Formats: sequence, structure tokens, C-alpha cells
Amino acid sequence: MLVHIYSAKCIGIEAVKVTVEVDIAMGIGIHLCGLGDVAVKESLLRTITALQTLGYHIPGKKIVINLAPADMHKSGSGYDLPIAVGIIAASAQKYMPLISDTLIMGELGLDGSVRHIKGGLAYADFAQKNGFKRCILPQTSALEAKCMDGIDVYGVTTLSDVVSILENTQADNILKVNTSNNGNKSLAHFEPEVDFAEIIGQEGAKRAMEIAAAGGHNVIMIGAPGSGKSSLAKALAGILPQMSKEEAFECSKIYSIAGMGHLSQGLMQSRPFRSPHYSASIAAIIGGGGNGENIIPGEVTLSHLGVLFIDEFNLMPKSVIEALRAPMEDRKVTISRLRGKVEYPSSFTLVAAANPCPCGYYGEGDKCTCTPGQRQQYFSRLSGPIMDRMDLQVWIHPLPPAALSNRVPAENSFSIRKRVMEARRIQSERFRGSNIRCNAEMTNRQIEKYCNLNEDEKRLMQTLMETLSLSMRAYHRIIKVARTIADIDGCPLIENRHLMEAAGYRILDKTPTN
Repeated sequence: MLVHIYSAKCIGIEAVKVTVEVDIAMGIGIHLCGLGDVAVKESLLRTITALQTLGYHIPGKKIVINLAPADMHKSGSGYDLPIAVGIIAASAQKYMPLISDTLIMGELGLDGSVRHIKGGLAYADFAQKNGFKRCILPQTSALEAKCMDGIDVYGVTTLSDVVSILENTQADNILKVNTSNNGNKSLAHFEPEVDFAEIIGQEGAKRAMEIAAAGGHNVIMIGAPGSGKSSLAKALAGILPQMSKEEAFECSKIYSIAGMGHLSQGLMQSRPFRSPHYSASIAAIIGGGGNGENIIPGEVTLSHLGVLFIDEFNLMPKSVIEALRAPMEDRKVTISRLRGKVEYPSSFTLVAAANPCPCGYYGEGDKCTCTPGQRQQYFSRLSGPIMDRMDLQVWIHPLPPAALSNRVPAENSFSIRKRVMEARRIQSERFRGSNIRCNAEMTNRQIEKYCNLNEDEKRLMQTLMETLSLSMRAYHRIIKVARTIADIDGCPLIENRHLMEAAGYRILDKTPTN
């Protein structure tokens, strides 16, 4: 008897269908085919032992199990559960009429228990989009899909629970996780780790952080140790606009597939803030691992729709810094391996911080002890193309002692965030119907459409190009930042003052090493 059980495989942040075909006929032996990895091949031992533990018999015939399509690599232990259900159904030990419209994924223990797998939210999303009526997952994985509409998501702890659901004998939906009372009720913004009111002085840097949050612009801060670079980056996370449900769902899928985050309470409520060490490898930052069968997302993807903060940015290996160029520009990253490739989203705001020289005190009077050659070598990893992609370049000076003793009350993050939210609302209306979320993501064509300059503004930009020796990329970056500043001010047109302020954030295009 031939039966078909439906499961899936994650490629990037999307899942594709995998059909588990089980056929029992005359002959002898158990055969598994379908290009599975070691974990998949070992599933037979786990599955057979679990079935025997629960009192099911293994037919003394030829059992052929095929994972289709056969030319696509399968990895992981999530196929244990559909294989076990397939053997039960193909041997007619149970009648399970609901198999044909159910997606099943899960790892089996030897005692018949069902264990957690990565990607629960992605599997439930795939099932809903492809017309399945229900999705059966391990309980801890199913809890990630509390918010799902249009499909019944069941969280199971044993193989017996799965059989009960498929027999249509489950009472009172006690295993269903996405009931009307379980979804996210709100996506409220989290309490900021660092409030801008707690940061003394640095008004220029605070303004740059506000612009970065409002338009999604990349920032690099250069300043002496203890000048507040890390605090400003953490404060930036507290003024980012609240995620829409669609954005929260997209971020949550990434963390579900990566097996990270605490999604049992529903979707992520705050934008990601990632802070990897500057010694991280290319695979850790961009993504990778495995041989094409299990390519995991890197920090540029884990920070999607949020902030990627890298302290001591110029101390990163040059190859890693240069690898950031493509995701910063394309808002996605493609990772290729021998047996396949995946594409992950990577629309993040990069916040980089660095000291101005090895001793850290260049530009602070006569405190610096470094030679011009040492300063030049210190910044040699930061190429022109990388600096071009830094929309906001800020030099931060330590505060004088008088500023610490005579502290002036500063604006808090809540007030700044209100302006950021309003600017993002304007951008949302501007880009309605497109895949653009903020000004930083505009293409050259959209810059021409939404950032028209009058004759006075054009002459000013020509002067700035000649004076600062700007590249065309830097030119467009200034226009984007000016557009964001105008949005914060509520101005429909870009004015000279907006362009001058935006150009003021290009002071580090030529690294100050002399």
C-alpha cells in the first residue's frame, strides 16, 4: 500500500514541500531514498524503535520510503514524524483520514516522544499559504505559530497525539496552539536599554542617531574611548519605530529558522539589535556553515529590520568589512555552497564605532602619541567604498569635566521616537505599493522621483561635489539623508539647510590620519 505524507524543507526563510512516500509490498528490508543526510538516514532507527515502543508492529515486508523530490538534499531530524505516520498508514494499522491535507514535521525520541525542531513558524506559514488545513509540529515549535490565521496548528508531545489528530478523534482541540486567545495582542515597543536623557551632552551625535532611526541610514562614529559611542548605539535601538505585524512576522521567521529567540510567547515585539565581536568570521557575519544542506543565517540577517552594531569596526578583518558591501547595498545576501545556495534578507542599519588612532586620542589636543603612519595603518581596512556607504559620519569628542558637573536636562527617547515614527509614517505613505520601507532603501530611480531639487539646491550640490570630492554614491547618500531630515521637519521639499546638514555628516570620507 502506497501513502503520501506531506512535510517541508526550509531554503532561506521560505519552506518548500517534501513528500514522504511510503510503500509496503512483497519482499524484505527497509529502504530509505531521497538524498537525505546522515540525520535523515538515522531516522529509520529512531522511527522503528519508537513504533515498537508504542506497540506498533513493523511489517515483515519490503518497506520503501522516498523523500520527494529526490534531487533535493534533505537534512535534519524533522522527517522522523512523517516517516512514522507513513509506516502506520501504509501498514493499515490505523485509519487516518486527515493525512491528505496535513503538514507534519517533528523529531522522534525512542520512547515515542516528539522533540523540538527549528523553523516551526516557517513550516506553519508554508502550510497556510499552500492550502493545508492543519499543521502538526512539536509543541515547543508549534508555539511559535500562535499568531497564524487560516490554519489549525497543533503542538504534540508524543506520536500517539499525532495519530489521534489524524484519526479525527481529538477532543476539544486541547492540542491546538493558535486559538483566538493565544495570538499576539500587541506589538508594543520595548523599554529602551539606554535612554537618550541618560546621555550627557553629545547633542550632535544624538541628532545623527535620530536621523539614522528615521531613515534607516548607516552610521559610523569615531571618537576617543569613553566618549559614549556604545551608549549612543544602544540608545538608537530605543527610538526605532514599532514593527508592523508583517515586519514582526518576517523577523520571527528568521529567528525561528535559526533556532534563536524566545518565540513561544508569539512574534518578536522589538526590532533586532545585534552586537557581534569585531573578531567574528565571514561565516558568522554574512552566514554560512554546512555544505549547502544547512546554510545558517549570519548577523546581517539576524539584524534584519533592526540594528547591527559593530564596535572597533576598523579592527575587523578587511575581508569581513568588504563582505559587508553587498548586503549594505542590496539589502539581501546570497550564500553559495557546493550543494546549493540560499538567499537571506539583510535590510539592516549598520552602526559602526571606532577609535581615531591606536592610542585613541587623536584630535583631543596633544594627548595622542601616534605617528601619522600608525594612524594611516590603523584605518587602512576602511576602504573608500565602505566609507561611501556610511550615510552619517560622526566625530565624537569626550565631554569636558564642567559638562559632567553642570548637567543640563536632555530630551528623552520617548520624545525623539515620536518624531521618528512620524517621519517613518511619511515614508510609508511615499513608498506605498513598493517594497521600499524607508529613505535609505531608495534606488537611483526613486531618488529622481521623490527627491527633486530646485535650481538653488542643484547648484549647492554641485559645489559640495567639487569641494568634498564626492563620489556619485556619496552624492546620492547626501540626497537620501537630506530627504530624511526634511521628513523630520515635515517639509515636502528638500531645502538648502537640509542639504547642508546632510553634507556635514560626510566629514570622514577622507580618513583623518594626518
